[in-house]
Amino acid sequence: MKFDGFETLAIHAGQEPDAGTGAVVVPIYQTSTYAQDGVGGLRQGYEYSRTGNPTRAALEECLAALEDGVRGLAFASGMAAEDTLLRTVLSPGDHIVIPGDAYGGTFRLVSKVFERWGVSWDAVDQSDNDAVRAAIRPQTKVVWTETPTNPLLNITDIEAVAQIAHDAGALHVVDNTFASPYLQRPLTLGADVVVHSTTKYLGGHSDVVGGALVTSDAELGERLAFHQNTMGAVAGPFDSWLTLRGAKTLGVRMDRHSANAEKVVAALEGHPAVSHVYYPGLDSHPGHKVAERQMRSFGGMVSFSLRDGEKAALKMCERTQVFTLGESLGGVESLIEHPGRMTHASTAGSPLEVSADLVRISVGIESGDDLVADLLQALES
Repeated sequence: MKFDGFETLAIHAGQEPDAGTGAVVVPIYQTSTYAQDGVGGLRQGYEYSRTGNPTRAALEECLAALEDGVRGLAFASGMAAEDTLLRTVLSPGDHIVIPGDAYGGTFRLVSKVFERWGVSWDAVDQSDNDAVRAAIRPQTKVVWTETPTNPLLNITDIEAVAQIAHDAGALHVVDNTFASPYLQRPLTLGADVVVHSTTKYLGGHSDVVGGALVTSDAELGERLAFHQNTMGAVAGPFDSWLTLRGAKTLGVRMDRHSANAEKVVAALEGHPAVSHVYYPGLDSHPGHKVAERQMRSFGGMVSFSLRDGEKAALKMCERTQVFTLGESLGGVESLIEHPGRMTHASTAGSPLEVSADLVRISVGIESGDDLVADLLQALES
């Protein structure tokens, strides 16, 4: 009998009890090298841990199952995963389309590294299919999507944009970090590759840095694996083990993140100090219908603008007591940040520059009532 419920896969995919001891948790294979069965003879496929490690292999199999892909690859960070992917599929003279409010690290990688390598790029509002189509050039090899985007929570119709990319002979890549595979599976909607910062929701406990690629294309998976080994920015065995541990509870955590976010949004909407709330679960959000169709629920990320501008935003970030001022997201603890001066500072002076009145929060799994109370007291003048 085949079991394919998400929560079951998260706990069991790639994680059979250890054959030697019966241990139900994958061991940490903290080793760099492996004894060989003769010259050139691998023992169970392993020779050197940059090329392959049993703990990392378990994580990669689990990630592929969670995203309904055929190949998963684990990296030392989300940016290492992005860099490896782009160096695999792009060459000088190629063109990439990125979101108009892309994550600052992605923007920096494309504009400061790949542009110097001869890759051109355009940033467009990918909630507008016509804008994506208009940005395509003969040289376009990748359409890079975030949905929801970071930090404005814009929504892209994955199925539609995948078709636009494929009609142009380009790959469609989706950064699924904000949604996680529990809330959204881009590969099932037509995307070619999914990217994750596993530091965030997949790890879930703010104690590990990692990244991942998952693809539904076996041949592309082989090319990515070649570059993963060649470039070497792989996830270590302990980091892989921590990420596997986090993935086991992803489903129940995402349910709580989403439920708490809805409480927070209800409190922020209509508050006199708040001029706008960005959250795809709101009926007023322009991408709500698309998000409702392609997501299980709307996630734990919320952004909002303050009427009194940057000064009020900075003050609020300093006043919270349960929300910790920090530059990450997706952990069990709630975080607050000022994107313009923190995660998206690299976009200053560019078309992707973030408004100074914007605050971004990662809603954790604490008491929802406590989170609401903390934000309300921090908004008091």
